[in-house]
Amino acid sequence: MSQDGLEEERAALPEYRIEIGTEPLDRPARNSVGGWPYFDDGQEWPRCFCGERMALFFQLDLPDDIEFFGGQHLSVFHCAHHTDASDPITADGRLVPRFWEAPQPPFPGSFWRVLLQRDPGIPEAEPEPAVRALPLTLRPAKETYFKVGGTASWVQDPEYYRCACGSELAFVCQVPENWEFGVRPGAPVQPYSIRDDAYLLFLGNEVYLLACPKRCDPAAVFPANQH
Repeated sequence: MSQDGLEEERAALPEYRIEIGTEPLDRPARNSVGGWPYFDDGQEWPRCFCGERMALFFQLDLPDDIEFFGGQHLSVFHCAHHTDASDPITADGRLVPRFWEAPQPPFPGSFWRVLLQRDPGIPEAEPEPAVRALPLTLRPAKETYFKVGGTASWVQDPEYYRCACGSELAFVCQVPENWEFGVRPGAPVQPYSIRDDAYLLFLGNEVYLLACPKRCDPAAVFPANQH
């Protein structure tokens, strides 16, 4: 395919801007910053290597026309106490088995978890306690940077990874650099954040969520970081 043809194909991929509302949520919503997480049967709230439950940063239902992952539920978790850039631990050109639990130097385990679940049903009884719950809305748009679908807008060279199962990871979602997630009063202060009342993902790096298109595991999503 010619370069022009490739650009046209990429431009045709459905893409949605993620917009955050201003009115706090007082009840469960499937598209939210913070809020009440939704889990598949048997899926538990992720925990950091330190044993603490990870904070739910945001969750949303992917539109049906998103390639590979349409209709699935995306949830992004990160420890409030431990933060760093993500580290792609590889072996033989692939991410290691269960890479989402692998050590993340200087830490002995993972401090993040990203889930793509097929059919989460009833929300948790209690909301995320630290991140302030706000509604999310998805709107069709092009060339946006907090988005799902389309193609990654890399700020450095593109990154490509293979899942431990052998599949090439595919782009799902992008979170802009230094994007702030408001926290509730009294929540733990996140190390290295911009402000005491905000959390950042991965030290505020630009985040690209790349997932296994074969869906070998709900947690087979790698957060590539650039700045």
